[in-house]
Amino acid sequence: MAALVVLVVGAWLYLVHLARGMAEMQMHAAMGMAMPQMGPWGGVELALLFAMWAVMMVAMMTPAASPMILMFGAMNRHRAEHQTPMVRTGLFVAGYLLTWTAFSAIAALAQWILHGAALVSPMMVSTSPYLGGGLLVAAGVFQWTPLKRACLAQCRSPMGFIMTEWREGPLGALVMGLRHGVYCVGCCWVLMALLFVAGVMNLVWVAAIATFVLVEKLLPAGERVGQMTGVVLVLVGIAIMMRA
Repeated sequence: MAALVVLVVGAWLYLVHLARGMAEMQMHAAMGMAMPQMGPWGGVELALLFAMWAVMMVAMMTPAASPMILMFGAMNRHRAEHQTPMVRTGLFVAGYLLTWTAFSAIAALAQWILHGAALVSPMMVSTSPYLGGGLLVAAGVFQWTPLKRACLAQCRSPMGFIMTEWREGPLGALVMGLRHGVYCVGCCWVLMALLFVAGVMNLVWVAAIATFVLVEKLLPAGERVGQMTGVVLVLVGIAIMMRA
Protein backbone atom coordinates (compact mmCIF):
# COMPACT_ATOMS: atom_id res chain seq x y z
CA MET A 1 0.00 0.00 0.00
CA ALA A 2 2.82 2.40 0.89
CA ALA A 3 4.51 1.75 -2.46
CA LEU A 4 1.25 2.41 -4.32
CA VAL A 5 0.74 5.68 -2.44
CA VAL A 6 4.27 6.84 -3.24
CA LEU A 7 3.82 5.90 -6.91
CA VAL A 8 0.49 7.71 -7.28
CA VAL A 9 1.50 10.81 -5.29
CA GLY A 10 4.73 11.10 -7.26
CA ALA A 11 2.81 10.90 -10.55
CA TRP A 12 0.31 13.56 -9.44
CA LEU A 13 3.10 15.89 -8.29
CA TYR A 14 4.67 15.61 -11.74
CA LEU A 15 1.32 16.44 -13.36
CA VAL A 16 0.93 19.49 -11.11
CA HIS A 17 4.40 20.60 -12.18
CA LEU A 18 3.45 20.26 -15.85
CA ALA A 19 0.14 22.04 -15.31
CA ARG A 20 1.94 25.00 -13.76
CA GLY A 21 4.21 25.17 -16.79
CA MET A 22 1.16 25.17 -19.07
CA ALA A 23 -0.40 27.97 -17.03
CA GLU A 24 2.74 30.07 -17.45
CA MET A 25 2.67 29.48 -21.21
CA GLN A 26 -0.98 30.59 -21.34
CA MET A 27 -0.07 33.75 -19.43
CA HIS A 28 2.74 34.53 -21.86
CA ALA A 29 0.45 33.87 -24.83
CA ALA A 30 -2.15 36.23 -23.36
CA MET A 31 0.55 38.91 -23.12
CA GLY A 32 1.32 38.46 -26.83
CA MET A 33 4.59 36.63 -26.42
CA ALA A 34 5.38 34.06 -29.11
CA MET A 35 5.99 30.63 -27.67
CA PRO A 36 8.06 27.87 -29.38
CA GLN A 37 5.31 25.37 -28.60
CA MET A 38 2.88 27.29 -30.82
CA GLY A 39 4.59 26.02 -33.96
CA PRO A 40 4.55 22.53 -35.46
CA TRP A 41 5.55 19.76 -33.08
CA GLY A 42 8.51 17.52 -33.84
CA GLY A 43 10.04 14.37 -32.44
CA VAL A 44 11.07 15.98 -29.14
CA GLU A 45 7.55 17.19 -28.49
CA LEU A 46 6.20 13.74 -29.33
CA ALA A 47 8.57 12.15 -26.80
CA LEU A 48 7.51 14.66 -24.14
CA LEU A 49 3.86 13.97 -24.92
CA PHE A 50 4.48 10.27 -24.48
CA ALA A 51 6.13 10.85 -21.08
CA MET A 52 3.25 13.08 -20.00
CA TRP A 53 0.61 10.52 -21.00
CA ALA A 54 2.52 7.66 -19.37
CA VAL A 55 2.78 9.48 -16.03
CA MET A 56 -0.86 10.57 -16.29
CA MET A 57 -2.01 6.98 -16.75
CA VAL A 58 -0.03 5.95 -13.66
CA ALA A 59 -1.72 8.73 -11.67
CA MET A 60 -5.21 7.93 -12.95
CA MET A 61 -5.28 4.15 -13.22
CA THR A 62 -3.12 2.84 -10.36
CA PRO A 63 -5.76 3.73 -7.73
CA ALA A 64 -8.41 1.88 -9.71
CA ALA A 65 -6.17 -1.19 -9.90
CA SER A 66 -5.23 -1.09 -6.21
CA PRO A 67 -7.85 -3.68 -5.09
CA MET A 68 -6.46 -6.13 -7.65
CA ILE A 69 -2.86 -5.36 -6.65
CA LEU A 70 -3.59 -5.69 -2.93
CA MET A 71 -5.43 -8.96 -3.54
CA PHE A 72 -2.41 -10.22 -5.45
CA GLY A 73 -0.16 -9.25 -2.54
CA ALA A 74 -2.47 -10.97 -0.05
CA MET A 75 -2.35 -14.14 -2.13
CA ASN A 76 1.45 -14.00 -2.03
CA ARG A 77 1.46 -13.64 1.76
CA HIS A 78 -0.82 -16.65 2.01
CA ARG A 79 1.51 -18.64 -0.24
CA ALA A 80 4.53 -17.59 1.85
CA GLU A 81 2.82 -18.83 5.02
CA HIS A 82 2.45 -22.22 3.36
CA GLN A 83 6.06 -22.22 2.10
CA THR A 84 4.92 -21.90 -1.52
CA PRO A 85 7.15 -19.88 -3.90
CA MET A 86 5.96 -16.28 -4.10
CA VAL A 87 5.13 -14.48 -7.33
CA ARG A 88 6.52 -10.94 -7.20
CA THR A 89 3.82 -8.29 -6.88
CA GLY A 90 6.14 -5.72 -8.45
CA LEU A 91 6.23 -7.72 -11.67
CA PHE A 92 2.44 -7.85 -11.73
CA VAL A 93 2.28 -4.05 -11.34
CA ALA A 94 4.96 -3.64 -14.03
CA GLY A 95 2.91 -5.71 -16.46
CA TYR A 96 -0.22 -3.71 -15.68
CA LEU A 97 1.50 -0.37 -16.19
CA LEU A 98 3.17 -1.64 -19.36
CA THR A 99 -0.22 -1.92 -21.04
CA TRP A 100 -1.04 1.66 -20.11
CA THR A 101 2.39 2.73 -21.35
CA ALA A 102 1.53 1.22 -24.74
CA PHE A 103 -1.78 3.09 -24.65
CA SER A 104 0.13 6.28 -23.80
CA ALA A 105 2.24 5.90 -26.94
CA ILE A 106 -0.92 5.66 -29.06
CA ALA A 107 -2.55 8.60 -27.25
CA ALA A 108 0.54 10.77 -27.70
CA LEU A 109 0.69 9.96 -31.41
CA ALA A 110 -3.03 10.76 -31.75
CA GLN A 111 -2.55 14.11 -30.01
CA TRP A 112 0.44 14.88 -32.23
CA ILE A 113 -1.65 14.18 -35.33
CA LEU A 114 -4.63 16.18 -34.03
CA HIS A 115 -2.35 19.12 -33.29
CA GLY A 116 -0.94 18.94 -36.79
CA ALA A 117 -4.49 19.07 -38.15
CA ALA A 118 -5.29 22.08 -35.90
CA LEU A 119 -7.98 20.08 -34.09
CA VAL A 120 -6.17 20.39 -30.75
CA SER A 121 -4.66 23.64 -29.52
CA PRO A 122 -1.09 23.98 -28.21
CA MET A 123 -2.74 24.09 -24.76
CA MET A 124 -4.01 20.55 -25.52
CA VAL A 125 -7.72 21.42 -25.78
CA SER A 126 -10.04 20.42 -28.61
CA THR A 127 -10.61 23.33 -31.00
CA SER A 128 -13.46 21.58 -32.84
CA PRO A 129 -16.95 21.21 -31.33
CA TYR A 130 -17.43 18.22 -33.63
CA LEU A 131 -14.34 16.51 -32.23
CA GLY A 132 -15.26 17.28 -28.63
CA GLY A 133 -18.93 16.41 -29.09
CA GLY A 134 -18.10 13.29 -31.08
CA LEU A 135 -15.77 12.03 -28.35
CA LEU A 136 -18.48 12.55 -25.74
CA VAL A 137 -21.02 10.65 -27.84
CA ALA A 138 -18.54 7.84 -28.53
CA ALA A 139 -17.70 7.52 -24.83
CA GLY A 140 -21.38 7.49 -23.91
CA VAL A 141 -22.29 4.81 -26.43
CA PHE A 142 -19.30 2.70 -25.41
CA GLN A 143 -20.63 2.54 -21.84
CA TRP A 144 -23.44 0.27 -23.12
CA THR A 145 -21.42 -2.06 -25.34
CA PRO A 146 -20.75 -5.77 -24.61
CA LEU A 147 -16.98 -5.11 -24.74
CA LYS A 148 -17.30 -2.53 -21.97
CA ARG A 149 -19.37 -4.88 -19.79
CA ALA A 150 -17.01 -7.82 -20.33
CA CYS A 151 -13.86 -5.83 -19.49
CA LEU A 152 -15.50 -4.08 -16.53
CA ALA A 153 -16.59 -7.43 -15.09
CA GLN A 154 -12.97 -8.55 -15.01
CA CYS A 155 -11.87 -5.30 -13.36
CA ARG A 156 -14.61 -5.50 -10.71
CA SER A 157 -13.76 -9.08 -9.65
CA PRO A 158 -10.15 -9.32 -8.39
CA MET A 159 -10.65 -12.73 -6.80
CA GLY A 160 -12.27 -14.11 -9.94
CA PHE A 161 -9.36 -12.87 -12.02
CA ILE A 162 -6.80 -14.45 -9.70
CA MET A 163 -8.63 -17.78 -9.61
CA THR A 164 -8.87 -18.03 -13.40
CA GLU A 165 -5.67 -16.28 -14.54
CA TRP A 166 -3.05 -17.34 -11.95
CA ARG A 167 0.37 -18.18 -13.38
CA GLU A 168 3.52 -19.25 -11.58
CA GLY A 169 6.95 -17.64 -11.67
CA PRO A 170 8.23 -14.16 -12.58
CA LEU A 171 7.04 -14.42 -16.18
CA GLY A 172 3.65 -15.56 -14.93
CA ALA A 173 3.33 -12.48 -12.72
CA LEU A 174 4.23 -10.21 -15.63
CA VAL A 175 1.74 -11.95 -17.93
CA MET A 176 -1.00 -11.66 -15.30
CA GLY A 177 -0.32 -7.94 -15.02
CA LEU A 178 -0.41 -7.57 -18.78
CA ARG A 179 -3.70 -9.44 -19.06
CA HIS A 180 -5.32 -7.40 -16.29
CA GLY A 181 -4.01 -4.25 -17.92
CA VAL A 182 -5.53 -5.26 -21.26
CA TYR A 183 -8.93 -5.66 -19.59
CA CYS A 184 -8.49 -2.28 -17.92
CA VAL A 185 -7.51 -0.54 -21.15
CA GLY A 186 -10.44 -2.22 -22.91
CA CYS A 187 -12.74 -0.86 -20.22
CA CYS A 188 -11.48 2.73 -20.09
CA TRP A 189 -9.72 3.69 -23.32
CA VAL A 190 -12.61 5.79 -24.66
CA LEU A 191 -12.92 7.59 -21.32
CA MET A 192 -9.26 8.57 -21.61
CA ALA A 193 -10.02 10.14 -24.99
CA LEU A 194 -12.31 12.57 -23.15
CA LEU A 195 -9.17 14.29 -21.91
CA PHE A 196 -9.08 16.06 -25.28
CA VAL A 197 -12.49 17.64 -24.61
CA ALA A 198 -11.62 19.91 -21.68
CA GLY A 199 -7.85 19.74 -21.95
CA VAL A 200 -5.28 17.02 -21.44
CA MET A 201 -3.62 19.07 -18.69
CA ASN A 202 -6.84 20.25 -17.05
CA LEU A 203 -6.18 18.56 -13.71
CA VAL A 204 -9.77 19.03 -12.49
CA TRP A 205 -10.96 17.14 -15.57
CA VAL A 206 -8.22 14.52 -15.13
CA ALA A 207 -9.24 14.01 -11.49
CA ALA A 208 -12.93 13.82 -12.44
CA ILE A 209 -12.32 11.05 -14.97
CA ALA A 210 -10.07 9.18 -12.52
CA THR A 211 -12.77 9.42 -9.84
CA PHE A 212 -15.42 8.16 -12.26
CA VAL A 213 -13.23 5.16 -13.09
CA LEU A 214 -12.88 4.43 -9.37
CA VAL A 215 -16.63 4.63 -8.82
CA GLU A 216 -17.34 2.42 -11.80
CA LYS A 217 -14.90 -0.26 -10.70
CA LEU A 218 -15.31 -0.24 -6.92
CA LEU A 219 -18.87 0.66 -5.98
CA PRO A 220 -21.59 -2.04 -6.00
CA ALA A 221 -23.71 0.05 -8.37
CA GLY A 222 -20.69 1.14 -10.42
CA GLU A 223 -21.80 -0.50 -13.65
CA ARG A 224 -25.22 1.14 -13.50
CA VAL A 225 -23.66 4.51 -12.68
CA GLY A 226 -21.43 4.10 -15.72
CA GLN A 227 -24.38 3.36 -18.00
CA MET A 228 -26.40 6.32 -16.74
CA THR A 229 -23.36 8.55 -17.18
CA GLY A 230 -23.12 7.23 -20.74
CA VAL A 231 -26.59 8.60 -21.49
CA VAL A 232 -25.57 12.01 -20.14
CA LEU A 233 -22.38 12.00 -22.22
CA VAL A 234 -24.34 11.28 -25.40
CA LEU A 235 -26.83 14.09 -24.72
CA VAL A 236 -24.10 16.61 -23.91
CA GLY A 237 -22.09 15.58 -26.96
CA ILE A 238 -25.08 16.00 -29.27
CA ALA A 239 -25.86 19.40 -27.73
CA ILE A 240 -22.28 20.60 -28.32
CA MET A 241 -22.34 19.53 -31.97
CA MET A 242 -25.78 21.07 -32.58
CA ARG A 243 -24.59 24.41 -31.26
CA ALA A 244 -21.61 24.46 -33.64
